[in-house]
Amino acid sequence: MSTWPEKILLAAPRGYCAGVDRAVQTVERALELYGAPVYVRKEIVHNKHVVEQLRERGAVFVESENEVPEGATAVFSAHGVAPSVHSNSEQRGLNVIDATCPLVTKVHREALKFASEDYTIVMIGHAGHEEVEGTMGEAPDHIVLVENEADVDALEIADPSKMAYISQTTLSVDETLAVIGRLRERFPSITGPRTDDICYATTNRQMAVKQLAQACDLVLVIGSRNSSNSNRLVEVAREHGAESHLIDNESQVLDEWLDGMRVVGITSGASAPEELVQRLVQFFRGRGTEDVQELEVVQEDVRFMLPKKIRQAMAASA
Repeated sequence: MSTWPEKILLAAPRGYCAGVDRAVQTVERALELYGAPVYVRKEIVHNKHVVEQLRERGAVFVESENEVPEGATAVFSAHGVAPSVHSNSEQRGLNVIDATCPLVTKVHREALKFASEDYTIVMIGHAGHEEVEGTMGEAPDHIVLVENEADVDALEIADPSKMAYISQTTLSVDETLAVIGRLRERFPSITGPRTDDICYATTNRQMAVKQLAQACDLVLVIGSRNSSNSNRLVEVAREHGAESHLIDNESQVLDEWLDGMRVVGITSGASAPEELVQRLVQFFRGRGTEDVQELEVVQEDVRFMLPKKIRQAMAASA
């Protein structure tokens, strides 16, 4: 028989980042302004719950812009797309609304700048992730991908004096620093972006989880399997001494995880809505855990404006 935890600690900050909030709102506004269906290329954000809710409201999720009927409204996801997707959509006469996170757009601009100066660009990221595909598509002839320090060791670069690095925005802060350190060891003249590519929300959520893990026996991370930043939170919690599991919602909590766990920490990835956190809290309250506290590590007040096309359409319909 499991003993239920005495205390729940909620990480702060957690959940939605400004880029996810903007992307989800973009689809909601597009549905209001243009009516259903609104086509969304890939998942707008990597969260099953969010995608399902938007699907119920009339969003149609497609893998490629080629699946969108000519002339229809198409939203590009927060992860960004390659220039080829933009030009293909233009040729198909699509009404495109680009919900790419501004922090991903920043990395795209860095890639273009380094490529224009003929640098070999090393991108630190996960192969196959949409954000990586979009960024590498900005300058495919200039960018090589590395995932870890071993990949750095295997790199062979024609001109090591003209190298730059960029990174996916949702990586582990500590692991990425280690990869950058290895790059600098092997290629001392390598240059990087003026400011770190890993986004503020990824950094803050990992910082909060480090402290949460030290105060808890178990850390539950709410997020979908394909969410890069959510998977990193589980890894960070484990590295800092707590058992940790990734769950979509409260129905996936297993009794055996809770055996002997006095304090349970809860956090959520940057694409997971707060309602899932509150449902998990209620799940524990319903079983007798009364002590629920928040562990605030840093305050966030970042907001991004909606895409220009949405703002203009809203103003015109007001």
